[in-house]
Amino acid sequence: MDALLKTLFSSEEEELYVLDCLSYLMMVMALITFVALLFEHVPYGRYASSRFGFPVNVKLAWFVQEMPSFLLPLSLVLWSSSSKIIHLPNQLLLLMFVCHYMQRSLIYPFLIRGGKSTPFISLVLAFVFCIYNGYLQGRYLSHYADYPADWVTRPCFIIGSCMWSLGWIINMHSDHILRNLRKPGETGYKIPRGGMFEYVSGANFFGEIVEWAGFALAGQSIHSAAFALFTLIVLSSRGMDHHKWYLTKFEDYPKSRKALIPFLL
Repeated sequence: MDALLKTLFSSEEEELYVLDCLSYLMMVMALITFVALLFEHVPYGRYASSRFGFPVNVKLAWFVQEMPSFLLPLSLVLWSSSSKIIHLPNQLLLLMFVCHYMQRSLIYPFLIRGGKSTPFISLVLAFVFCIYNGYLQGRYLSHYADYPADWVTRPCFIIGSCMWSLGWIINMHSDHILRNLRKPGETGYKIPRGGMFEYVSGANFFGEIVEWAGFALAGQSIHSAAFALFTLIVLSSRGMDHHKWYLTKFEDYPKSRKALIPFLL
């Protein structure tokens, strides 16, 4: 891995500059995505379309597309110079990232019941993004992020870590509720109930937004902030679309339930 990195970059200063540029590029991509999503749904799940390529089994798609964000950071730590990973703040922040994607790639896909196929182009775009972001977060935290020795005792890290944990739990619990909406043999959509679904239509999206906002708060870097912004743009759009869809689909849908932010939006 070191040999590859030395081929790509003439110095550590150059690689860090590229990592910074990738972060700003991700923010620009987030703004472009925001505009695009005003006219088009994210093409997977109930919004999947044949316009975006041939269908791929949903379990296989989730397994393949999320895997780079799990394997790349681990590979960078194990097989490249990772001078900062000996420090506790770097270890904990990278653990947050890897834990999420371990669950997303190795556990979540195999818990899916039914589920619509994923269009091939959607899979490719997600796969490329996970390579991009896996390298960005993994390399920065393992080799460049420089935190004071007392960083883990500072309010921003403590609050951010708590937000990450809460968001992760909400996300996984909401996925559990969605998986168990239908009894064996049942088909069609149902109104999700329980947990954060009592307050918002996009409870799973809300959880993941909180999760990565906490990660960004704990990490205090342009790299984590860019990822949190991109997540906010994509998942807030999906949450709003789901809310509108539920209101159209079900006459008895709870009127007090918000789209994404409890009691507000």
